[in-house]
Amino acid sequence: MKYLACFGEGSEVRWKISVLFLLWSSCQHMKVDEVGYGFTDNPSHFITVNIVMENFKDNIYFHMILHIATYSILKIIGRPEKKPGTPPPALAPAPPSPTPRPPSPPPAKVVATPPPSSINIPRFYFPKGLPNCAANYDEAIAKIEAAFTEFEEEKADIYELGKIAKACGCPLYWKAPMFICAGGERTGFVSVHSFIATWRKLLHSCYDDASKFIYLLAKPGCSYLEQEDFIPLLQDIVDTHPGLTFLKDAPEFHSRYITTVIQRIFYTVNRSWTGKINMTELRRSNFLQTLALLEEEDDINQITDYFSYEHFYVIYCKFWELDTDHDLFIDPKDLARYNDHASSSRIIERLFSGAVTREGRMSYAEFVWFLISEEDKKNPTSIEYWFRCMDMDGDGVLSMFELEFFYEEQCERMEGMGIEPLPFQDLLCQMLDLVKPECPGKITLRDLKRCRMAHIFYDTFFNLEKYLDHEQRDPFAVQKDLDSDGPEPSDWDKYAAEEYEILVAEETANEQLREG
Repeated sequence: MKYLACFGEGSEVRWKISVLFLLWSSCQHMKVDEVGYGFTDNPSHFITVNIVMENFKDNIYFHMILHIATYSILKIIGRPEKKPGTPPPALAPAPPSPTPRPPSPPPAKVVATPPPSSINIPRFYFPKGLPNCAANYDEAIAKIEAAFTEFEEEKADIYELGKIAKACGCPLYWKAPMFICAGGERTGFVSVHSFIATWRKLLHSCYDDASKFIYLLAKPGCSYLEQEDFIPLLQDIVDTHPGLTFLKDAPEFHSRYITTVIQRIFYTVNRSWTGKINMTELRRSNFLQTLALLEEEDDINQITDYFSYEHFYVIYCKFWELDTDHDLFIDPKDLARYNDHASSSRIIERLFSGAVTREGRMSYAEFVWFLISEEDKKNPTSIEYWFRCMDMDGDGVLSMFELEFFYEEQCERMEGMGIEPLPFQDLLCQMLDLVKPECPGKITLRDLKRCRMAHIFYDTFFNLEKYLDHEQRDPFAVQKDLDSDGPEPSDWDKYAAEEYEILVAEETANEQLREG
């Protein structure tokens, strides 16, 4: 076993190879000391080699040493080789002994707080008005019962119901909606019991004028008003208002007047363009206040909003001039003749291409919207009306291509009149300075409403006559109009008043010619 010890696992691989080399080739031809010093520098290794060589003559020792050396070399080769000069890994220093720490204080007791109680948020949304907890409904019902005692059998027709409307604290001309809602249209009268049942139900569900008005006028279950819902109300105004008594002899104009008023109501009140007036829109408008003024003003022309007969007369006469066949419809050629062809053909085409109508013809009701929009381009509805016409691709933005498309025809018409038009690039710079759009190169509806110059902008692109008027007008006068804060009549009111005087003068002249 002493020979096995010299090939222990701690020996170098190269030294083991040296031993094998000695055994096979060198030991019989070299001296022992030469062999030892040639292959090892370690004295202990030299002694071991010397012992091996002294016993080498015995063949048994030879084979034993050969097998042991081979086995040891193969076993060591399988282990990772150490790089020469690499020091052994240093031992990790022992952790320092921990210093004694003072004892920690006992944890403080955590007092469990109960969760906060739920907060009761009071109701803040009242679509039908804020309820009046102090309202005495029994007292209101008693007033109504007392008013019915003045009528025979405590029954009232539509004309007598005006007193009941006042007893309810409502304007006089709410009487027709009240009459219909209480079932008077079926029998021709309303009994005290049917009216009180209707009014009590209304008081417990509607708390402001807007919700009450819609409750009375709308179809059952509807919370909005459509155009036909206004017909009974307006027919009652035509029949009973002192300023419209002359219409009793001209029943054919009743429907025309009612249609005009309805369109004016929706033009001003229905800001959502849905054809349905809801409570919010009604509250934001001045319609109910204007309706209440009718019982105080006998001259209906003094109420220029909605009900003026003079305004109706101007609108209907303008339409009658264009409607040559008098079928109450006009086509693009008829409309192009308005104001001596002032509007461009391209904007007329847009009106009939779906922006306003798709029927290929325009009804009288649609003409009401056109005329007000054409003569008052400062009105918010008018700004929206013409924006829809100019926005050809419907993307909500007026691009430079769309502006150039409409201005091309203006240039052609000016050249035909011998007027040198402004190049489009120069005009575009003027319009962008005028509107000051938020996004450069793109004009939105919001930009036009904010700049307060929408009327000049629109006339530049599709109304040549008004465009030339703007060009010749003093710019300081325009700024003065913008800076004025006092209440002034709208452009529509001014136009209607001027046109009415012209129409009356023409009618007077024609009568004189017929008499002479």
